[in-house]
Amino acid sequence: MRQYDFLGKAKYLVPISIILVVASIVLLIPQVRGLNPGIEFTGGTEFTIKFAGPVEIADLRGVLAGLSPESTDLGKSAIQDVSGKNTKVITTQLDVEANQSTIDQIEETIRAQFEVEDINRRSIGKQVSRELAQKGWQAVLLALVVILVYVSWRFRLRYAIGAVASVTHDVIIALGIFALFKIQVNLPTIAAFLTIVGYSLNDTIVIFDRIRENIKINKKRSIFDTINLSVNQSLTRTLNTSFTTFIPVLILFLFGGTVLRGFSVALFIGVVVGTYSSMYIANPILYAWTLKAGGAKKG
Repeated sequence: MRQYDFLGKAKYLVPISIILVVASIVLLIPQVRGLNPGIEFTGGTEFTIKFAGPVEIADLRGVLAGLSPESTDLGKSAIQDVSGKNTKVITTQLDVEANQSTIDQIEETIRAQFEVEDINRRSIGKQVSRELAQKGWQAVLLALVVILVYVSWRFRLRYAIGAVASVTHDVIIALGIFALFKIQVNLPTIAAFLTIVGYSLNDTIVIFDRIRENIKINKKRSIFDTINLSVNQSLTRTLNTSFTTFIPVLILFLFGGTVLRGFSVALFIGVVVGTYSSMYIANPILYAWTLKAGGAKKG
């Protein structure tokens, strides 16, 4: 069977990954691009409106601008078009506790000026949104810490650092893409980021386990050759897992609707980038650390 030199190609791909990570971090700066948080993290009120026929977003903005209280310009509210369903999603920064009358007036005015079949609205207070944001990102950070501890115990610290670097790489690039295209970040998206962490870690652990087995089988083989052999032995399993995961993610993206769009996009990025990082991020770190520790020949 032909053996691909995965580790040899890392010297070209790792710098590209570093550039992508740095670019993603820059995009996350609010003054540059910044994330587009949903009302779960900003607080506010969201209207999901199903119209009897097509309605222009500009017309809706005009109506909202005329209802703006002194503290908020409703004309700048985010308005999403649910394709093919004559449905619009309007996200405002109106706090339900302080602007209940304005929120009611928005619904009444839209019903009066347009042919509306149904309006659903949900509101989240500022305090609740702050708590959700803190707990969401704490969950991601806690997952990374637990991974570090578990892999250090299950393997060794050098493996753990490679695994954490791999999943951190995946999450940062996913966040950068979300910032670039202004995809809304909400609670389902945070769940998707945690799924990315688990998916990427699973691929990495499979390869690490193979590396450890091959080291025991042939201690005279160089660590370079051992890592390459292990990745090649795991390649079919990795690609089959990625492909079978990609199919439901694609279906979810196409038919899941606006609510699950961010979730499916995050999973799509996770499948692609997670497969890549398990081979070209985690393994080069393990290789470099092993060489520095003097634990194996370079090959």
